[in-house]
Amino acid sequence: MNLTFKRNNGAIDNKIDELLEDVGVHHPRIIRDMIISVLMAGTSNDYLADLKLMRTTVNEMRKTNEIFSPYRNRRKVTIFGSARTQPEEPIYQKCVEFARLLAQENFMVITGGGGGIMQAGNEGAGSENSFAVNIRLPFEQGTNKVMDGSKRTLVYKYFFNRKVAFLKEAHAVALFPGGFGTLDEAMETICFSSCVTSSCRAILFRGRISASLPSPAARRRRWR
Repeated sequence: MNLTFKRNNGAIDNKIDELLEDVGVHHPRIIRDMIISVLMAGTSNDYLADLKLMRTTVNEMRKTNEIFSPYRNRRKVTIFGSARTQPEEPIYQKCVEFARLLAQENFMVITGGGGGIMQAGNEGAGSENSFAVNIRLPFEQGTNKVMDGSKRTLVYKYFFNRKVAFLKEAHAVALFPGGFGTLDEAMETICFSSCVTSSCRAILFRGRISASLPSPAARRRRWR
């Protein structure tokens, strides 16, 4: 059957309307279009992997909205940085303090939920002011001790869904020293923040603390 988004699908439209009424959904017109899309995918594509990808994507986005929607009235800052930064390092402690000050101003913190800078952000803000959007990897991070078991922790299968969670709700992004993953997030954040629909209005770059770095006065003299 060739389905369309227009109401010319005969008995199928009636069945969908009945289903929406029985369930009592919000925004039934949008939900109807989503159901039609799923039915179209099921009739036009017999490749199982494609259908599994679509199913998991929708399910992960649904869970993302469930976790974030109760906190839409609070501003949030996403913190990126190395997963391998140790707690005794000065930059770790700076991130803890940074996140603590954010929480004092009623901000919430979003991190990747792993160790290093991610754990520092959750530690500083406290689990009650934090989200952890982790990723399922075979040989990498688990959820850090601050967010393990939190109702605001979500473990994703797909990176692209995780990236949406990092930036969709963020009002600002703080980038601490990291590797290729942090660089990737930095570039995507800069690109995404140029979109008119983005809520992200500030990007903060925090450099590594080192005794060998020149003082601000010395740097100004060098540029002169």
